[in-house]
Order: sequence, then C-alpha cells, then structure tokens
Amino acid sequence: MNQLIGAVGRKTIFSFNHITKLFALTYHILRLIVFPPKAGRVVVRRIALEQIYFTAVEALPIIIPVAIIFGSMIIIQFSKFSGQMDLGRITVLIILRELGPIITAFLIILRSATAVTIEISYMNVFHEIDALEMSGVDPFWIVCVPRLVGITMALLCLFIVFDIVAIIGGYGVVWMVTYINLGDYLLQIANAISAADITVGIIKAVLFGFTITVTCLYHGFNTRKHITQIPVATSKASLQCFLYCIVINVIISTLFYL
Repeated sequence: MNQLIGAVGRKTIFSFNHITKLFALTYHILRLIVFPPKAGRVVVRRIALEQIYFTAVEALPIIIPVAIIFGSMIIIQFSKFSGQMDLGRITVLIILRELGPIITAFLIILRSATAVTIEISYMNVFHEIDALEMSGVDPFWIVCVPRLVGITMALLCLFIVFDIVAIIGGYGVVWMVTYINLGDYLLQIANAISAADITVGIIKAVLFGFTITVTCLYHGFNTRKHITQIPVATSKASLQCFLYCIVINVIISTLFYL
C-alpha cells in the first residue's frame, strides 16, 4: 500500500513539474513575441510563413475531404430525427462547438506536430541548437517563435475551413446523392450560430495551437543526445498533445456551456 501511494505521489509530482515547465516555456516564447529582438526578424517572419504554408495550405487536401465526410454523416444521421429536433442547431452544436476544433487539432498533431518534434530533436542531437547559441543567436527566438505563430495561425485557419466545408459541403453532398428533405437547413444554421459559438471555437483553436506547439518544442529540446531517443520523444509528444487537447476542450466547453 505504501509503495502504491509513493508511486502515485511521485507520478503526481512529476506531472506537476512537467506542466510547470511547459508553462515556463510558453511564457518565455510569448515574452519574445511581445518584446522581439531586433536581430533576425526577417528570418523569423520567413520561417513562420513557411510553417503556415506547410501546416495549413498543404493540409487542405486532407482537411477538406474529412470535413465533407463528417458533415454529411452528421446531417444524414440526425435528419432521421428532424421532426423532433432542430437539425441546424444540432449541426452547430456538434461541428462548430466540438468536432471542428478537436478534429482539426488531431490532424495537426498527426501531420505537423510530429514533424516539428522530429525536426527539433534532430537539431538537438546533431548540436545545431548548440551552434546557434555559440553564434550568439537565441534558439527560442529563431526556432520556437515562428513555429508557435505558424502552427497557431494555421490551426485557426483550418478550424474555420473545416467548419465551413463540413456545414456547406456536407449539405451539398447530401443534397446531391440522397433524397433527404433538408428543408430550410441553411436558414436553421444561420439562426443557430451565435457569437459565443464562434468565440469558443476560436479560443479552442488558439489554445490547441499553443499547447501542441509548446509540447512538441519541449520534447524536441529535451531529447537526449542520441538518435534513438527521437522516436521516443515524438511518441510522447503526440500522446501528450492528444491528452492536453481533450482536457482543454472539456474544460472550455464546461466553462462556457454549463
């Protein structure tokens, strides 16, 4: 019994220290964004734009079909109960509030977060981070800031794209390939969407972007100086990103809608 209590206590302390370090890294990066150094601004801007292109633009061929599939599935399933509930309100509730941010975050984790962890881990293992420090360049400014800005902005844009495509594209697919009578579905959507729904979605997308990026950067910077540790760091970062995003999603939904 004492061993079990001790193991739980050690795990709790370790988790608390880990989250504290993530907050400290977030604070340091945000401080660089608010008070940016004069040197390297052009490089940081270029890297941020490249990150946005890689994370957002190149992910569109994935996010659009996924959004259409989810949107059409939700409309088809809940149209069976259209006489008992507002189909537009249900669609807004499921897609805009919950599925849009979380599915976008999951796709970003699978596609871009793992890539960032691997990239930073390789830079750490092959002493590129040390080389930046020896040359007088702050690696947090050159490496962390553009990726935080790029991934967060990309996730926010993809969240908007997912919601629009899921609602309108799903409606279009159902209208073309089925005989389901949707009535004034789009009017129901317009009446159901509120400012709170949009605000909550944006808050979730921004927090997901921060959480995913900081978690991946943390594991990349803390990879041991051995190449076999890179897959371990990538796996830990991905799993923690999934867990943190789900927890944040539940907390925000509870705070705003309960």
